[in-house]
Amino acid sequence: MIVLFIIIQFIRPNKNNSAAAQPANIEHLYATNDDVKNILSKSCYDCHSNNTDYPWYFNIQPVAWWLDSHINEGKQHLNFDEFGNYSAARKYHALQESIEQVKEGEMPLNSYTWIHTDAKLSDAQRKEFIDWCEAIHADLKANYPADSLKMKRPPKPQED
Repeated sequence: MIVLFIIIQFIRPNKNNSAAAQPANIEHLYATNDDVKNILSKSCYDCHSNNTDYPWYFNIQPVAWWLDSHINEGKQHLNFDEFGNYSAARKYHALQESIEQVKEGEMPLNSYTWIHTDAKLSDAQRKEFIDWCEAIHADLKANYPADSLKMKRPPKPQED
């Protein structure tokens, strides 16, 4: 068992760190005040951007695999660094989901805020973030036809 534990220490996931500029980042596309930038930085970007600030325990397996899976899943749902590359419908949907999850206290994840206590959102921060998302949401609604804001569902498989 100890030998296996030692061996897995050498099998590491790639880090989520991009040295490239992030021109599609949501902050470059929409007005973002310093309070919201701080919320994004402390509470969102580790799992929802192309750059993660890794804690020391990322160096221990299998913790790194677990963290990597959370980061990849988070980026699949919403990547603020790729937001400008999304379709209008995906942007609209991602903002709706963000609003709902922050309102319901589902984001940031409790498993994240246990260790990153500065990532916990106060009621005022929740309101600030939600208001910001709702403003972008309203901007999208005002500038795109309603049918372009609906997520297209894949066709159902035909029955034989």
